[in-house]
Amino acid sequence: MNEIKEKLMRYMDAGFPILYINTFEEDKVDSIIEDIVKDSEIYEWNESKGYIDFKNKTEVIEDCDIDMMLDVFSTRELLDRKVVILKDIAYYLEDNKIASKIKWIARLINDGVDATVIIVSSRVVIPQELEKYITIIEMDYISRDEIKRIISNFISESGMSGISEDFLNELSLSLKGLTEFEIENLLALSYADDGQLDRNDLGLIFDQKQQMIRKAGILEMIPLKETIKDIGGLENLKKWLSRKSIVFKNYDKAEEFGVAMPKGVLIAGVPGCGKSLNAKAAASLFEVPLLRMDMGRLMGKYVGESEGNLRKAIALAEAISPCILWIDELEKAFAGISGGNEVTSRLFGNFLTWMQEKTSSTFVVATANNITKLPPELLRKGRFDEIFYVDLPNDREREKIFRIHIAKRRPMDVDSIDLNELVKNTSGFSGADIEGVVKDAVENVFSDGKDKVTTQDIVEAIQNTHSLSEIMKEELDNMRKDYESRRFKSAS
Repeated sequence: MNEIKEKLMRYMDAGFPILYINTFEEDKVDSIIEDIVKDSEIYEWNESKGYIDFKNKTEVIEDCDIDMMLDVFSTRELLDRKVVILKDIAYYLEDNKIASKIKWIARLINDGVDATVIIVSSRVVIPQELEKYITIIEMDYISRDEIKRIISNFISESGMSGISEDFLNELSLSLKGLTEFEIENLLALSYADDGQLDRNDLGLIFDQKQQMIRKAGILEMIPLKETIKDIGGLENLKKWLSRKSIVFKNYDKAEEFGVAMPKGVLIAGVPGCGKSLNAKAAASLFEVPLLRMDMGRLMGKYVGESEGNLRKAIALAEAISPCILWIDELEKAFAGISGGNEVTSRLFGNFLTWMQEKTSSTFVVATANNITKLPPELLRKGRFDEIFYVDLPNDREREKIFRIHIAKRRPMDVDSIDLNELVKNTSGFSGADIEGVVKDAVENVFSDGKDKVTTQDIVEAIQNTHSLSEIMKEELDNMRKDYESRRFKSAS
């Protein structure tokens, strides 16, 4: 909180007209403002109470709407030496008349009036006419030291016996990303359940984080079902991820040894050959949550909204860290850069900066079908730890993929099926093609009333399938040549 205090004081002293604090924690902002504003009168407008005196929460003008409240501060004399706090205002910023009145107040402040407008909102909405007057301040999530303090205070106040230092560290890490209000509620719920705090309560915390992700609407928490054993082949990539997981899970010791925090990996190549599966399996290997970021969800219609959404998504991932942040089809996310799309370019710049400077335990797994469409700046060393190219599976890999998918559905039939025969008939098939073939064969056998899947059943399904190499031959050949010329590491 000290950092927010210092920023607010610095911006207010410098005469910045509008400070936009992006947060859910209004109570914290109130206490910070009350602490730093000593010589100015503070007034607030919110949807439920209207125009009120900030300190004693009494109405200044009865039944005052936002329009009327802004009129009050439209003269130099009435605005001077005031701090005007606006809450519940995101909706009203879409009204040109309201935006225009706020702009007039901002111009008075720029013209020498000693005042500040502070907007407090969980949603960033910046009309174009206010863009030059607004400075966005992001409220950081609570640090682990603060979380430990909250836990210790709760234990002391509830009169329960203390917990071990190891569990305190584990619990504080699990609670990262939640607000103080949410943390206190979860601790109270855990205590009410059985009168103590223990590892059984970690499930409650995980559920709360899932709720938080869903409500934010920008990231998606993916359930972990796949493991590294579900991947047929790609041995180089699996070995690389295994080594990174050792560093990730033992980072305190690794850092003491001089090892840098792993940043992430870009997995590019042929569609349907295990890129997404690797992202899911990596989260299981690292033993952390998997968050998926859909770049399409970030796009907003207001100036700065898309960038604000990206900042919020990154902040949320970092707050929940350690975690894996999966960005699927990366080339589509930044497709508009070459065409000069301004919003996409700004998003790309923000993402690049974060990847370059990132020190948090958020491991990025980006997947792309065709990275020839990506800007070269993204492929420079320092953004990702490594870039891997995934090609169509070779004979040995196809055998493993067949074995995995048959064993999933018909484990009793695996040993009687001639995998070599299947491999001979599937040159140019992707992993997704093979999965589809096995599914079709099993369904056909069931529909025909048979009780066993044979080699011939699967061969027939193969003959009725057009492989990826048939459908996309030219594109795959060009892609393969490009990746080989760039000397990307082969995942196999």
